[in-house]
Amino acid sequence: MKKIIKKFIPRFLLSFYHFLLAWLGAIIYSFPSKELTIIGTTGTNGKTTVVHLISEILEKTGNKVASISSIRFKINDKEWPNTLKMTMPGRFKIQKFFRDAVKAKCNYMVLEVTSEGIKQYRHRFIEFDGAVFTNLTREHLEAHKGFENYKRAKGRLFKALKKSKKKNKFSVINLDDLNAEYFLSFNIKKEYRYGIKNEEAEITPDKINLKISLPGEFNTYNALAAYCVGLSQNIETHKILDIIKEFKGIPGRMELVIKKPFKVFVDYAHTPDALEKVYKTILSSERGSSLICVLGSCGGGRDKWKRPEMGKLANKYCSRIILTNEDPYDENPEKILSDVESGITYSSVNKILDRRQAINKALRLAKEDDIVVITGKGNEPWMVVAGGRKISWDDRKVAKEEFSKLFKD
Repeated sequence: MKKIIKKFIPRFLLSFYHFLLAWLGAIIYSFPSKELTIIGTTGTNGKTTVVHLISEILEKTGNKVASISSIRFKINDKEWPNTLKMTMPGRFKIQKFFRDAVKAKCNYMVLEVTSEGIKQYRHRFIEFDGAVFTNLTREHLEAHKGFENYKRAKGRLFKALKKSKKKNKFSVINLDDLNAEYFLSFNIKKEYRYGIKNEEAEITPDKINLKISLPGEFNTYNALAAYCVGLSQNIETHKILDIIKEFKGIPGRMELVIKKPFKVFVDYAHTPDALEKVYKTILSSERGSSLICVLGSCGGGRDKWKRPEMGKLANKYCSRIILTNEDPYDENPEKILSDVESGITYSSVNKILDRRQAINKALRLAKEDDIVVITGKGNEPWMVVAGGRKISWDDRKVAKEEFSKLFKD
C-alpha cells in the first residue's frame, strides 16, 4: 500500500505529509527536545558505536541519559531492543520517546540521525545542541538519487543545529573525511575537529594519549568523536579517556562469538567501505589466517550498485565465500546473489539461500587457523522477506547453535 501511495502522490505533497507529521508529533508531546540536551550523530558508518560510547561517557560521569540507536532504546537503566528495522523512529514515536526521557528526568538524549530519517523530516522540530559527523561513503544512492543528494541530506542535521535556539551549540567533525569541508561550511560557533592523518586536526590519538580496547582504525575514529562530545560537555579529559579505554564495544559489531578451535566474528558491515575495514582489521590482527566469509547484500530493492562491489571485496580478502540471503524483502533473492557473484572472479564460491545452512557450511569448512566472518546483519533480530514478513533471527545465536551441532564435545 505504501509503495502505491508513493507512486501516485506528487513528491511535494509527500514531503508536506512527512513535515506535517513531524509538526503534529512535536505539538502532541509539547516539544520535549527543549527540555533535553540533544546530541545527534550522522554519517555512513560508526554512528551506533559513537552513540553508545557517548552515552557511556555521559552516564559514567553522573548524568541521566536516554539514547536511540539501530540496536536499542535506552532511558536511564531501562533498555530494550530496537526491533523497528529502522534506526531513527517515526515522528510520533521519536517525540514520545523524548517526552518519556523528560519524565524520567534525563538531561541528555543521544541519537543516530539517518539520511532516510532526515528525508522524512524525522529530525524536524527537534532542538539540537550538538551534531557529530563520522564519515561519508556511498550508500542509499538510489533512494537519494546520487551521492550529492545523500551528502546534502546528512548536512540537514547541521542546518537544523544552526537554526536551533539552544545555547552552547557545538559540532564534531572528522577532518580526515573527504567531505569534511562541506560539514564545516555550516559554521557552527563551537567546533571540534578530530582526525588521525590530517595535521590540522585539533584532537588526535597522540595529542590526547588515546587508548582503546577495540580493534581497527575505524574504532579509533569512533573513540575520537565520542571524546570530542565529552570535551564539549566540560567533562574532565582523564575521565573521558578512562571510560573509552574500558569500553568493550557493542553487540554485533566485530563481535567475537566463537573463539576455538577457530574464530567466528559477526559484524553489521553492509557497505563496501565498512566491509573492507572489517576484512582488513581481522587480517591485520590475525596474521596468517584465512577468511571464510558469509555474505549477502542487505535491503532487497535498494543500492543494487554495491552488490558486485561487495563481491569484489570478498574476492580480494577471502579464501572461501558463501553467498546467502540477508533481507531480500520483495526482490528475488537468487537475483541478489547473482549480482554479488558478478564481482567475484577467483575465490571459491558457494551460493546457499538458507542463511542458517550457509553459516553451517562456513563452520564445516573452517580449519584451526581459519576465521569465519558473518556480515550484514550484526545483532539484528529479524530477517525481512517477501511481503514484509519478519523472521526471527540473530546471526550470533545461529552461529553458536550450528557450531554446537558440529562440535558437540
